Order: sequence, then C-alpha cells, then structure tokens
Amino acid sequence: MTLKTARMRPKIGSITLAVIVSLYILAVANYTFWSRAYVYFDGHRLAFVGFVIGMIALTVAIAVTVSVKYLIKPVLILLLLAAVAAAWFTDRFGVIIDREMIRNAAVTTQSEAQHLITTKFILYMLLAGVLPSLFIAAVRVVHRPFPSKFLHNMAVIVPCITVIAVIGMGFYPTYAAVGRIHRDLMMTINPHFPLGSAVYFTATYGDNLNLVRQPIGTDAHQIPAASPAKPRVLIIVAGETARGQDFSLGGYGRDTNPEMKARGVTFFPDVTSCGTETAVSIPCMFSVYKRTEYSYRKGLVTDNLIDVLGHAKVGVEWWDNDTGMYGVADRIKYKYLPDSRDPRFCKDGECLDTILLDKLDDWLSSVKGDSVLVLHQLGSHGPAYYLRYSDSARRFTPDCRAADFATCKPEEITNAYDNTVVMTDQVLAAVIDKLKAHQAALAGSMIYLSDHGESLGENGIYLHGAPYFIAPKEQTHVPMALWLSDDFASETRLDTACIAARAKLPASHDNLFHSVLGLMEVETSVRDASLDLISPCRRPTDKLAAK
Repeated sequence: MTLKTARMRPKIGSITLAVIVSLYILAVANYTFWSRAYVYFDGHRLAFVGFVIGMIALTVAIAVTVSVKYLIKPVLILLLLAAVAAAWFTDRFGVIIDREMIRNAAVTTQSEAQHLITTKFILYMLLAGVLPSLFIAAVRVVHRPFPSKFLHNMAVIVPCITVIAVIGMGFYPTYAAVGRIHRDLMMTINPHFPLGSAVYFTATYGDNLNLVRQPIGTDAHQIPAASPAKPRVLIIVAGETARGQDFSLGGYGRDTNPEMKARGVTFFPDVTSCGTETAVSIPCMFSVYKRTEYSYRKGLVTDNLIDVLGHAKVGVEWWDNDTGMYGVADRIKYKYLPDSRDPRFCKDGECLDTILLDKLDDWLSSVKGDSVLVLHQLGSHGPAYYLRYSDSARRFTPDCRAADFATCKPEEITNAYDNTVVMTDQVLAAVIDKLKAHQAALAGSMIYLSDHGESLGENGIYLHGAPYFIAPKEQTHVPMALWLSDDFASETRLDTACIAARAKLPASHDNLFHSVLGLMEVETSVRDASLDLISPCRRPTDKLAAK
C-alpha cells in the first residue's frame, strides 16, 4: 500500500472505534439477550434501564481494554464475527452456545455441519459480519503515545467500571433475583458467553489427554442360560434426537409407531436423558455413573458398559451411522457405516438408517456365543429432518423439505420430524423381524433408547443442546422400548408381564448400564440392583433376582 493510499483511508481514534463496535455488537447480535432481559425485568423497568446501561459499559470497557496498537483490529473483528455467528443460532434456534455445545461443534461431521451452514447463514454473515469487519480493517486507527493512550483508555474504563458498580449495588436485590430465577439470561449475551465457553473448553482440553483408564467390573461373569441354550443376542439401538412425546406408543395422537405396536414391544413412556446433546448423552448413558455424578472426564477414565460386557466374555460390536461413539467403543470392533458411501443408502456423506440393516443378517448368522450389537442411528437429527426418512416413511405431509426452518410453516416442521419417527419405527421393526428370522439358532432381544430429545419451536426454541438445568422437557424426555423373543425370555427366566408393568414407572439413562447387565445375566459388583429395570422380573430362583 502506497503512502498516498494510506492517507486516503478514513481515520478514527482507537477509543471511538472500540465504542462503535461495542454498540454495533450489542444492537445487532443480541436480539435474544435483550428480548429475554425485557421480559425477565417485567415490573422493574428502572432496573432494566440500569441493566442496559451496565451491559453497554461492560462491553465498552472490554473493547477499550484491547484497543492497543496491533491488537485492536484483529480482536474487534474476532469479537464482531463471533457475536454475529452466535446470534444466528441463538436468535434463530434458541441455541445457547455453552462449553458442551462447543464440544459438540468440535466433533461434528462435515455432513452434519453443512445443514446448518445455509445460504441464508452465509448471506447474513457477509452483511452483518464480514462487511463491518472490512470497515474495521480498512480504517486508519489513530493511536496516542503510550502514556497518553493509557490515561485516555483508563479515563473510559474506570468510569465504565464505576457505572457498573453503582448500578449493580443500586439494584442488587432485583439483579440477584432475576439471576437466580433466569440463569439462562447471561448465557445469551454475545459474544461474551460463547467466547468464554470456547476459552474454557480450550483451556481444559489438555486435562482430558493421556488419561489412565480405570477398569471396573473385572469380576463380571455370566450366569449360564437355561437348558437347552441358544446364544443370547441383544441388539442395543442407540437413537438420535428422538423425543418421547412424538411416539404413539407413549400416547401421541399421531400413529407414528404402527410397526412396533404390531410386534408387541414394551414401551417406557417416562424416561429422561442424561444430556441434551450426543457428545454428553452417549458416553453418559453407557457409563456406570448416574447423570448427577457423570462428567466428561469420568466418562473418559472409567470403563463403560461395553467394557464390562467384554470382561464377562460377551461378544460386543458397534455399528455407527451417526457422528461417532465418543470413546465408548474404543476397545471393540467398530464400523463407521457412512464411510462405505453405499449409493443405496448414502448421499453427501450421510446415510439413511436402513444401512444399519444391510449386513445384519450376515452378522446374526455368524454369532456363535452370547453377543451384544450396538446400532447407533442418525435417527431424527435436524435441522434437515427430510433427509432422515425414505418415501415409505413420508406419512405426514406437507413436510418441510429444507434445512432452514424459516422457509417452512411450523406444522411442516412437525410433519417432517414425525416422519423421522415413522422411519425409526420401521427400522426397529426390521431389527425385530431379522431376530425372529434367526430364532432357530439364536435367542434374540432388542432395546431402543434415544440419546436426547428435540425442540420443534416450543417457546421459540429449536433443535437441542440447551444447558440441562434450563432444558425444556422436549429435549430431555426420550423414548425407550424393549422386545424379547420367547426364547430369550425363557432362557433368562424373565416375566414379560412384570416388565410391562414396571415400564410404566419413571426411568432414565441411569438405568441402561445396569439393565443391560441384567438382561444378559451378567453378575458383577458394579451392577446396582436398584437401577436394574429387568432383574426384578426374573423368577425368584435366579441368582440375579433383585435383593
């Protein structure tokens, strides 16, 4: 750039630029934040005005703090782009970008991400993010000599901090009450909370590397099956984004589960999830820990259900059609089916869940001993619900045929989502039918449990991933279903009528670890009889009967 060209660029003071960018971010990228604040401070309008002034002062103070030479432009551009990007998902879907959402984003697949990076998103980023960033990059920032600059910056920062302190103390009772009741409010401020979450995730990422796994259940062993014995086979179908209230087996008004109903599955209508996103729920539901005890680190360092089954010499395998198994199946045979790119099932890196059925007959034919197979569905993952089902499952129309909800009516979004549930119903019924087809050689069973639910616009929220303490029931109420062949029930001495009665009781992901061990008659010191939904329905003579 020539000296003449540089002189033609508009000049602006560093503090002035910091204030302009701060006001722009607060005005353009915080619709959800201000909307919630206005509602939450209902009846306390003076406190709301003070809150607005305080947030402006806080944002300006942060921006002025970084308004130093060589730092101001890249930092302000980062703040602006982060705020605008976060605003798109917060304002459009009601998503809160916390640490777990950052973790989800870090492990998401390209095919999954492409449904969120739409043309409208790109256009929005260009207009609201890139163009203002180009302005920041183009202007000449005027910096004073350091001593003078320090004093001028402090002349802004100190009054801002003073304003925050005075307003905070003046309305402390109101702010404390709103903060306690509406903990989600400050989670929607952009870019403060998303960037803080990203920094925390990055800072703690190294803590989860090179961990030493702690074995549990090494005393696990199976009780021999009743004679004559066939290999006991359990297929665990880990669902994705299925909300319990959309399953007709649980009382939903639409008939979304005709196939499972025809096959006499036992449905558990009152089940809650461990998390609201796959990266939390999958490792949690297979762990020995209750939801209230579970942490990401604990999941990494402790043997899980798959490992304990292995200790008991049960054959275990995992087939994945979702975004991965999050370390759960690191020590067993694992197949990531989208890698096959089979054109019968797959397109653009994603596959219909019918791919899970393709080699199932071959696997069942090869079983020689007691075995567990995990099938991890893509299920009802949004926002592109229409890509999750085939024409045979397209029962409810008109259905939303786009990943951008803004182009669809609410009833079209619901229709598309319910079609994904119909598709899951067909897949689960096919699993049962294949188990029946091999009943001469195997004693088969199937358990289905979704990882989390989904919001479809209730209270302005879409998709999933809300922090658990404020998550709506649509994201935590999940479906669970169990099917046992006559041979499996007979060999394991289970009373199916008893199981059907117990299914009406509240349950959760906490029960999966212990119930699967109960189903497979695995004795171990880590099986908690109080969390085993199955063994209480075993005949009293069995060693695994609940004590």
